[in-house]
Amino acid sequence: MTAPFDFLKECDAMTHLHPLIIRAQHEGCPLIDGDQVTFVWHGPAPAPRLIGDFSDWADDGQHLIELEQVSDQVWTHTQTFDRDAYLEYAYVDAHDHEQRVADPFNARTIWNGVNADNHFFHMPNAPHEVPEARRPRGTARGKVTRLPLAGQQVSWLLVGGQRYVRLYQPPVAEPVPLLIVLDGSDFYKRASIVPIVDTLIASKRIRPIALALVDNSPAGRFIEYSASESTLLLLGGEIIRIAAEHIPLIDARSTPGVHGVAGASLGGLMALYAGLRVPSIFGHVISHSGAFSVIPEQPFVVFDLAKYAPLPALKLWLDCGKYEGLLQANRQMKAVLQARGMNFTYHEYSGGHNYTCWRMMLPRALETVYGT
Repeated sequence: MTAPFDFLKECDAMTHLHPLIIRAQHEGCPLIDGDQVTFVWHGPAPAPRLIGDFSDWADDGQHLIELEQVSDQVWTHTQTFDRDAYLEYAYVDAHDHEQRVADPFNARTIWNGVNADNHFFHMPNAPHEVPEARRPRGTARGKVTRLPLAGQQVSWLLVGGQRYVRLYQPPVAEPVPLLIVLDGSDFYKRASIVPIVDTLIASKRIRPIALALVDNSPAGRFIEYSASESTLLLLGGEIIRIAAEHIPLIDARSTPGVHGVAGASLGGLMALYAGLRVPSIFGHVISHSGAFSVIPEQPFVVFDLAKYAPLPALKLWLDCGKYEGLLQANRQMKAVLQARGMNFTYHEYSGGHNYTCWRMMLPRALETVYGT
């Protein structure tokens, strides 16, 4: 218990604090008023810089957000966001942009999947969970098996050495389609794809499907997923072969386009590339925030396929966050496919480039491409 004298000193100190600091101490940061969001920092100059989904996470100096000094040792930045947005952010040192600085007013953090924790916040109307990720009581569960990708047939197609694949067999006996999921460990751990699929199958919102959750190569991911023919051979040949050894699959030779590929970011690029390049095998595609053009002046070859290749009959889902740097490339891809007359689903969500948003989109995407 605080002694009376200490309590009086604390109250006296509080009266000298800026109102924004008092709010931040009581409410946490950022401060949210309708669609207005205010980031607040308390400390001497120089204040840290702000990066996040809304600045494309760029720490090159051009995209760093400088906080404005509004009082002695009080710094703020105010921005408007959709009322249903979920966003992540971080502070970085003013001099060393690779050095993260924790926000003392926000204890909510989430791993960014690469090298650090991000702070996050929900706008007033943003969903906080994915109902499908929590299986209803009594839901039948599929079987998950983790296998190494090894052997001469596979190793020559891998960049960066051996990794693993998780195979998900749905709780049915008949042959099923296979959905290959790139960055498989991330979708397994961070996107809750297995319980979501269990729930959707049990509620008959999608047909039973199998999953091959393929790990990426941490050192060679850019090479593997940048519209790679080698990766296409791996997916269309060896991954399907390995999956078929453990799970009864529908044969794409008798049912063209029955299988699918899903991925996010560069994985989303590779997923669409696989569908456009080999639609006879991969007729079902889910692309979250596809990195179709990392450098605007040098778009990937997937644009050429979308413009000039024979138009395939894909079951296609594309989505992208309104607050990420890949939005323009995704809108360009949407325009190209619409100009070709392709029937597909495109969705923009109120969020950024992160697995929380992709997990939110996953049930709708799966229903679009494998709905009953």
